[in-house]
Amino acid sequence: MSSANQIWKFIYHNRYWFVIIAGVLIVGFFDDNSFLQSARYDMQINDLKKEINHYNTRYGESEKKVKQLLLDKKAISGIARENYFMKADDEDIFVLSDDKSKIEDETDE
Repeated sequence: MSSANQIWKFIYHNRYWFVIIAGVLIVGFFDDNSFLQSARYDMQINDLKKEINHYNTRYGESEKKVKQLLLDKKAISGIARENYFMKADDEDIFVLSDDKSKIEDETDE
């Protein structure tokens, strides 16, 4: 019984430290605004900033292409020929593909 009495005296004497430690543990690790959650949010913010930069660069490239298309009529025909395989009346298009060599490589392995 005396050991239990000593434990209670120790707890009562250091009750403020126990409350402070329990509060730090709760706020630091178990709360919705914990240090761990804050670190996760920071990592997510960095990922989203990288994604924003990526889309801003893509937007800039697209904007340059649109300006080029508005100013140069030859650019329209160039894009139509490259991307959509369109042609003028007096020309022929030959599409070269190396699909056969890819199939042969897969069968060799």
